[in-house]
Amino acid sequence: MLARVGERILRRLEVVVGGPARFQVIAVLGCVLALDSADKGTIGAVGEEIEQSLGITNTELGALITVSSGMGALGVLPMGVLADRVNRVRILAVSIAVWSVGMLISGAADSYMWLLVSRMALGAVTAAAGPVVASLTGDFFPPAERGRIYGFILSGELLGAGFGLVVGGDLASLLSWRFAFWFLALLGMALVVVIVRKLPEPARGGQSRLLPGADTPLPGPGRRGGGPPGRGDGGGPPSRDDVVRAAVRGRGVTPDRALLPRRNPARMSMWEAARYILRIPTNVVLIVASSIGYFFFAGLRTFAVIFVSRQYGIGQAAISGLIPLLGAGALLGVLTGGRSADWLTRHGHVSARVTVPAVAYLAAAVFFVPPLLTTSVLFALPFFVISAAALSAANPPLDAARLDVVHFRLWGRAESVRTFLRMGGEAVAPVTFGFLADILGSGEPGGARGLQYTFLITLVPLAANAVILLHGRRTYPRDVATAAAFERLTERGRGRPGR
Repeated sequence: MLARVGERILRRLEVVVGGPARFQVIAVLGCVLALDSADKGTIGAVGEEIEQSLGITNTELGALITVSSGMGALGVLPMGVLADRVNRVRILAVSIAVWSVGMLISGAADSYMWLLVSRMALGAVTAAAGPVVASLTGDFFPPAERGRIYGFILSGELLGAGFGLVVGGDLASLLSWRFAFWFLALLGMALVVVIVRKLPEPARGGQSRLLPGADTPLPGPGRRGGGPPGRGDGGGPPSRDDVVRAAVRGRGVTPDRALLPRRNPARMSMWEAARYILRIPTNVVLIVASSIGYFFFAGLRTFAVIFVSRQYGIGQAAISGLIPLLGAGALLGVLTGGRSADWLTRHGHVSARVTVPAVAYLAAAVFFVPPLLTTSVLFALPFFVISAAALSAANPPLDAARLDVVHFRLWGRAESVRTFLRMGGEAVAPVTFGFLADILGSGEPGGARGLQYTFLITLVPLAANAVILLHGRRTYPRDVATAAAFERLTERGRGRPGR
């Protein structure tokens, strides 16, 4: 019975995403994000056990995530260069293998310093996932669907965090926090095998895009894939046009000539690429907004379980029952955020991929306040669910918008720059949240007041994201036109090396 139900769900998912080939790619990329998120979720779930076992504070607990995120930020820039120039599937496989070894060592740590140092290796997946997943998504899927497709892929991030919070917490309660780490290491090794066997390397620039109904990720004799070599988006020369560019062109928006270098983007050094990427106004806005959003999410992911336990006086079993409800809300948000932005774009709202995240961040901040001011978990739960949905809804359209305003030959490096800056915020978040909680709750050791005040303070920049993104609505159409013009220039050979 369960096997039949699972098979029906699988078939339904394949229909929703557009066929078995698309489902295969989305599932693998989603699992990559899930693995990294599961690790950070597990730290939050087993935080109290680690604090008691090793005798550490909230600040030191937050540092465990900070150190892995910091190493990821340092490694993401060279990963971005590799993502634009070498086989991206191999990068993922090697990075996850290194991550799995790091998890095994972390589980064996007998001191805080050992655990802190061993977690440096865990930045490998963080460093690779951002630029590689973005580049592969752009080459596998057409631009008009990227908001929706990103929603499916980013659902892996949420499912991974929920998995870490529930399974990690339960394993820690039944056995030890060490077994939670070792279990994730085994999953990481299994994912390496899946990546090597199931995820092919696509051609760059659109030749390997997966059409709806494709049953294999890449074309070949007797197979239905993404179109024959040398063709993109179903026929003709490689095309990256979509409803956004069509709408921008229809409104007569002209490109910014200052952002049309004659230098071939494939030949740009990391420094040249970073300078160019940070000259794109909309891209800077998107990076800032994303960094603030992930800063709050990183702190929430680390201390949510501790806060809920102390604020509402419930145990691990009750928390494990609440997490699926919150996860369902977050999953609904991530699946509808990109879809809503794509729908609004098709109906004439050119800057929808910027406007939807602005509204989502504001809603997340507003609905998060009431649960912080009550000790009733039943009253707080609906607000938490809505806030989780809004917070997660912002990411798919943001990720799609970043691909819209950047030349496809710079996707890997653009995402590495964004991830580097985002990880800076994400890296300092856990230790910042922990430090504020320790200071603000110094008169109430073991209580929730410190975390309560910390969350209230950090909601202010989250709400400010709405203002930041609304500013980006003015620059987005022109930056889309500029990216399209830049790609046409290089396709006509005017962006040759040395020019």
